[in-house]
Order: sequence, then C-alpha cells, then structure tokens
Amino acid sequence: MSSNLLFKKNKLFFIESIFLINYYKYKSYKHIFISRNKMDALILAGGENKRIPVIKGFLEINSRKIIEANIESLLGIFKKVIVSTNSPELFFYLGLPMVGDVIDYRSPMTGIFSALSVPDVSEVFVTACDMPYINVILIKYMIEKWSDDWDAAIPVFEGKLQPLFGIYAKKITKKMEENIRNNRRGLREFLQEINVLYISEQDVRNLDPEGRSFVNINTMEDFHREGGKICLV
Repeated sequence: MSSNLLFKKNKLFFIESIFLINYYKYKSYKHIFISRNKMDALILAGGENKRIPVIKGFLEINSRKIIEANIESLLGIFKKVIVSTNSPELFFYLGLPMVGDVIDYRSPMTGIFSALSVPDVSEVFVTACDMPYINVILIKYMIEKWSDDWDAAIPVFEGKLQPLFGIYAKKITKKMEENIRNNRRGLREFLQEINVLYISEQDVRNLDPEGRSFVNINTMEDFHREGGKICLV
C-alpha cells in the first residue's frame, strides 16, 4: 500500500472518529439536558381563526405543517409536549397529551392556566401553533436562566414583551384565574403583577438576530409573505 493511500485512509479514519465522538457527546448532552429539565412544553392551538379560514397549525411553511415542525423541535428539549385545544379530534393524530380550557373564556391566558392546572405540570414553556420559526437555542438559553425564584420568563424584542414565547410557573395559577374571571386576560398586563425574569433584547438578538422566533401567522397576508401553502388534511 502506498504511503499516500495509507495517509488518506488514516485521515478518513480520524475524521470519522471525531464525528462519532462529537455525535455521542451531543446525544449525551441532549439526554442530560432533557433529564434535568422538569419543564413541559405547551403549544397553544385553541385560538379562533377569525382572519384565516383554516386551522393555523396545519398551515405549511417550508413544506411542513407548522405544528408538526414545532413538536419535533420541542421534543428535542422537553420530555413532554402538551397541545392546548378545545377540538381534540383535530390533533389526536399527533399522539400527544391535550388539555382543553377549564374556564369558558377563550384566550391564551386560559390555555396557559388550564395546562398549569394539570396536577403533574409544574412549569411550562409556551409557544403557539402559528409560530413557524421557534429557535431551540433561544429556548435552551431561557431554560438555563430559569430558576424557581421566578413566576415567568419572557423575552423582549423590538422593545416589546413576547409572552407567547415564555416560561410560566404553576404558582401563578391562582392570580391567573382571578384575572381571567375578572375579564383581565391580557398577558402583557398580567406580567406586571408577577415576578418576571426578562430576557433582554441584546441577549435575544445574540441568539436570534432577526427575532424570527416571534413571527406568527395572523393573516393570509402573513402566510403568503412567508411563502406558505394550505394543507387541508
């Protein structure tokens, strides 16, 4: 065997070895991260589609249903992903636990409250079924900053709070229920009443420079701008 061929084979073996070492390091880190993370993920899918005539989570961006792509991303971080919906028959095929509104006032706050009311749920990371670009690196950063001292953790982008990309603790359920029953269902207003860890805009931009995590599809114009297509099944 020529020395040149031997060198190439040794080089290839070295590259493959480095790849396998890094792969198993990643798998090990991922397992450790999930096992230490007692938090669940919650996808809000119970909103009324007043401006889009189909279920927003079933819209396709980059040839994938938004909700299915988000579930795949979240299952890489959390042991459990819960779907908040009042139409479980539509989401049953996903094979995930679901929770409906326990108070008859439809709002994102009601969906969060209902999930936190489940006995074995202590804290949730919340996102929505119409947010196609959630950033797993930003989510992990928020989890790493999180502690039991806080009631919620919310990122700031373009000077605005982003409450549908946040962490909420079970201990806020009593206050949250009071607000819902008194018709104070705005999350941004609610955050002023609790102890919030704010993720600074600079920290957010370091991980998600354009704030794509906070893009949501509210209208058909939004949908077409993102190059999506409708999936009816």
